[in-house]
Amino acid sequence: MFRSCLVLGLTGLAWLTGAALSQPVGATEPSMAKGVDQSPLSVDVVVAFPELKFDRPVVVTHGGDGTDRVFVAGQKGIIYVMPNDPTVKEPSVLLDIEDKVAYDDRMNEEGLLGMAFHPKFKENGEFFLYYTSKSEEHLSVISRFKTNKERTQALASSEQVLMTVKQPFWNHNGGTLEFGKDGYLYIAFGDGGKGDDPLQSAQDLTSVLGKILRIDIDSTSPGLQYGIPQDNPFVKTSGARREIYAYGVRNPWRISFDRQTGDLWCADVGQNLWEEISIVPKGGNCGWSKREATHVARPGAKTFIENDLVTKSPDFVDPIWEYPHTDAWGKSITGGQVYRGVKLPALKGYYLYGDYVTGRLWALKADKSGKVSENRVIAWASALPIVTFGEDEKGEVYFTSTNGGRIYTFKSK
Repeated sequence: MFRSCLVLGLTGLAWLTGAALSQPVGATEPSMAKGVDQSPLSVDVVVAFPELKFDRPVVVTHGGDGTDRVFVAGQKGIIYVMPNDPTVKEPSVLLDIEDKVAYDDRMNEEGLLGMAFHPKFKENGEFFLYYTSKSEEHLSVISRFKTNKERTQALASSEQVLMTVKQPFWNHNGGTLEFGKDGYLYIAFGDGGKGDDPLQSAQDLTSVLGKILRIDIDSTSPGLQYGIPQDNPFVKTSGARREIYAYGVRNPWRISFDRQTGDLWCADVGQNLWEEISIVPKGGNCGWSKREATHVARPGAKTFIENDLVTKSPDFVDPIWEYPHTDAWGKSITGGQVYRGVKLPALKGYYLYGDYVTGRLWALKADKSGKVSENRVIAWASALPIVTFGEDEKGEVYFTSTNGGRIYTFKSK
């Protein structure tokens, strides 16, 4: 889910045992940080629902149905629903598919990884899940489920499988499901795992691995359980998977849409030295595994070198932000949301994100061209691993940690 060999992998073990992160030789600041405001932002972190703890909460979202309810999906296959009330003491179970979902602490980048509600959920009660199936080793499944008329419960028997993808390894599954403003469902797939993209999947347009897909869940194309949008960028490219919206990603954790602008944000977990954030256009190539962020991909690299920057190329979408694997930053980015809520005007327009290994939080602001002017630190006393971000119906942002299973949110100091 997070880094290669994480959660209890090489980097994860360093965090869990308290071992210091290695400090690579060379620059300890992103090369693009020059002139960027990195001062602390005057917001605090608080527990959003003090009475509640969840088992590996990997999705926090809403149904867009006017109820302001909060939905929390656990990685092992149980989805909860509750009022958006900090005093709530017990959530209800929306769906339990733990018997279908493959999850193992030793291979814990699998499991239930993504959830998204149909834009017309209020009318049709449909939502979509990305999970690893127990039916076959390393099999990713994208399915549609339906709730009852009251939108309070869903049955496993309502499942309609839309897509299955056999993964070559257990890690780098991606897993985010998000609906764009165009009404299409976007699906983030990692490169399939191991290290260095051994199958070179991310640059292979015949594979869905290392891609962001876009599908139409309200129609069907011949031989498929979903439709192919006719303006997808590779519908006329011989041999290419027509579902592909963008490519060249390693382990996108996570993608999200700015609800105001419609921009698609992607935080891609790096391999050896760099983490990156991109605003991804249709047809964009984010560069993996030819490069890592804006740097030459160097398998096994443990230190920075001075001349590893990739010359800007029209073939690649440059990230708008990158950071190195150091004590000051981290080693595994967790992508978040552009804040469009109402409670915290000071956060308006900032992309909120964090790092799984160090537990650090930041608020990044970019202009319409993607140039970053601010990457502000959000102070947080805890170094808990940051697993996922989400937002409620009003645009307030939350994040979770598997350590303790809490859901957190932000408030003004």
